[in-house]
Amino acid sequence: MPGSSRGAHPARGSSVGAGSPMRPCARSDAPWGCCNLGVCSRRFGASPATRGHQALSAKHLGSAVRPQVLPQFPFHPPQLSPGAVTPVKDQAVCGSCWSFATTGAMEGALFLKTGVLTPLSQQVLIDCSWGFGNYACDGGEEWRAYEWIKKHGGIASTESYGSYKGQMLAKITGYVNVTSGNITAVKAAIYKHGPVAVSIDASHRTFSFYSNGVYYEPKCGESGTWDPREPLPLDHAVLAVGYGVLQGETYWLIKNSWSTYWGNDGYILMAMKDNNCGVATEATYPILA
Repeated sequence: MPGSSRGAHPARGSSVGAGSPMRPCARSDAPWGCCNLGVCSRRFGASPATRGHQALSAKHLGSAVRPQVLPQFPFHPPQLSPGAVTPVKDQAVCGSCWSFATTGAMEGALFLKTGVLTPLSQQVLIDCSWGFGNYACDGGEEWRAYEWIKKHGGIASTESYGSYKGQMLAKITGYVNVTSGNITAVKAAIYKHGPVAVSIDASHRTFSFYSNGVYYEPKCGESGTWDPREPLPLDHAVLAVGYGVLQGETYWLIKNSWSTYWGNDGYILMAMKDNNCGVATEATYPILA
């Protein structure tokens, strides 16, 4: 898997302070340091991009979005209020990030619809969506998980899923592929529909050891060096839960699945500039039934 040991430096930007949804924190002995040993793939899990897929359940958003309908910066959606987003989880040494991104988007959509926060099971997707092209701890894609959820009449809650299939809830009719690279469309999706699952290039040391500030990595694939004839270099799925501005730098508020010891209590502010690290490249969200 591509990576870089060059340019290891603190994330660009100053410490997150007043007006930020997080407090600074850092941990130098955390397990994501395994990236230095060449085993990063077990912490990631996003399969190579198949953006051109024509799944029957997919719809598209972006062409009709107008910038003026969005609120001004800074903005964080209601899902960030206490109790509206489930706590940061830890995928551990398992490439199952795709399942965390999928359930995170589902949890947000379900909360918007019902007003009730229900943690949904990543394990049921890891166990059961093999037939849809996902490979448990060896990677997968959110849209394949959405297809499984639709086919099986919903997804079990974390509480109900045990040694047998739990009661299905959060049924969906399909999902939306947000127009690739359209930052305005991704903001509109978060504003109208809640948290959005996104794929990013997380292969750099600067990402692994992020602690605070607005993160910008010039070596990320979507910053001008990516060859469009090659597969998109996006290796990790995360959840975009908001956006804003810090000291003049616009950012996405991203929830990761590497525990609260990573980053800033499990979150990272990722720069919007240049679609850095591909946040707006593969955004999806579910359509609840």
